[in-house]
Amino acid sequence: MASPAPEITLLYDGLCPLCAREIAFLRRRDRHGALAFVDIAERGFDPAVHGLSMEAVMGAMHGLLPDGRVVVGLEVFRRAYRAVGLGWVMAWTGWPILRAIAEVGYRVFARVRPRLSRLRSGPKRGRARWESERCASDRCSPLR
Repeated sequence: MASPAPEITLLYDGLCPLCAREIAFLRRRDRHGALAFVDIAERGFDPAVHGLSMEAVMGAMHGLLPDGRVVVGLEVFRRAYRAVGLGWVMAWTGWPILRAIAEVGYRVFARVRPRLSRLRSGPKRGRARWESERCASDRCSPLR
């Protein structure tokens, strides 16, 4: 019997320690194959296949739905958490007034994520590897 198609495919930055930790958590919680994962840092990843640019996928979390639509930002997390049975954790980010506040907060976080990741991945956590791999592909440049 073939396994069902994932509810959402998450495009994540595997070189980002914060992102990798979140993805590891979601992988552990995904007991039914509701999620799929694509590491945008892997060689050969081409965002254009999905109608996206590398700047876009580096600037915010993106998710691919089975019907081909792309969702961005907190909507990705709402769907992913719902798919693994933890929808209540992110539910508040979809409530009318709080949604706007949460979206602004996420945009700020997404903008500073590269700097936070560098702080989090100090020398004992592979910072040199992270920066060398990131910089080798011109991903050190600040996102606008």
